[in-house]
Amino acid sequence: MRILFLTENFPPETNAAATRVYERACYWAKWGHEVTILTCAPNFPGGKLFDGFENRWHQTEHMDGLRVVRVKTYMAANRGTLRRTLDFFSFMVSAFVAGLFEKRPDVIVSTSPQFFAAVGGWALAAVRRRPFVFELGDLWPASIVAVGAMRESLAIRWLEKLELFLYRRAASVVALTRAFKANLVSRHIPADKIAVVINGVDLWRYAPRPKDAALATEWGVTDKFVVGYVGTHGMAHGLRNVLDAAEALKDEIQLAFLLAGAGAERDALIADAAARGLENVVFMDPQPKEAMPAVWSLCNVALVHLRDSPAFAEVIPSKMFEAMGMGLPIILALPAGEASAILAADGAGLHVPAEDPTALAEAAKRLMNDHDLRDDIARQSLAAAPGHSREEQARQMLCVLECVCAGRGHEAAQVLDPAPEGS
Repeated sequence: MRILFLTENFPPETNAAATRVYERACYWAKWGHEVTILTCAPNFPGGKLFDGFENRWHQTEHMDGLRVVRVKTYMAANRGTLRRTLDFFSFMVSAFVAGLFEKRPDVIVSTSPQFFAAVGGWALAAVRRRPFVFELGDLWPASIVAVGAMRESLAIRWLEKLELFLYRRAASVVALTRAFKANLVSRHIPADKIAVVINGVDLWRYAPRPKDAALATEWGVTDKFVVGYVGTHGMAHGLRNVLDAAEALKDEIQLAFLLAGAGAERDALIADAAARGLENVVFMDPQPKEAMPAVWSLCNVALVHLRDSPAFAEVIPSKMFEAMGMGLPIILALPAGEASAILAADGAGLHVPAEDPTALAEAAKRLMNDHDLRDDIARQSLAAAPGHSREEQARQMLCVLECVCAGRGHEAAQVLDPAPEGS
């Protein structure tokens, strides 16, 4: 099968969308499928071109069996509205034009939350008369309203109409959570065309390992009990709450919060921590994808964190599965929903209310002091990881794509779950 996949984020970027698309596509290539990734030069989340790359109209490279085509875009940091929208829109146009000159694929796929990538994928599929699959990574534009980047307005209502148009026109929708599917069904998108393939972990990449001594020394956490957040420092993540928890734990000299990554809020967080004199918060510079297991090795506990918004009750952050692969107990600080249900079922950690610094501080202190509890949760976390295998999810999504290519996209849900829903 020849697959053309549009995604604005791709390695060496390390955010959830980039990792998800790359890791699954590697399996498809390994299994003999021809995969072309249409993306841009890496610049997320700072809007600055990564070293060694150029922002050119068209450049091609090969990565682990994948053909990667990068197109020129307007680059903007992951903050604000206007410039970020121009970023999204420019990728939509550049990717659409580049896609016209690619070898004719069997199926065209786009992923969100970069919503305009989905518009570009649909338009390209329409022009090239190929089926279109929309991978739903986030309920956009609802998520931008949830973080306060935009308010309810005529523009938002127009975007919601466009969103529904794309769901209807897609041969199939692949949702990352069951809650996303329920949302679409409540808005009259046929349930049978919506397959659910959740996030997961590449087990051969992430496994328990000793603390990386050199990295621990470099960042001053050799003798610390480390609660680590590894990921984007953006508007959606509410990391000021972590600083509040750290301030409450200033007297616990053994405990440190490690915040590793980049994002629109990072500079403000660093300034705030300095103003408060929070010596128990360490801000690690962004690390390349291949270094992620080493970064996780510094952590005694993994922190998965989002803002307190109903929209984030429907999200399943991929970082929780990486933490499971590393055998780490998890503190999940986000609204109760699908992610907290998975955590509870797996026994992989503690769930605390979103943006509640007291609860976060108490959970961190409890795991530091209760060795038996921490070890028990860590064992359960590691044992649960194989149930969230990226390889299996790659296989599931490939089944959906094959179904679509056979003209049966309206049956995509049954491909993964033959039993009628509600049975």
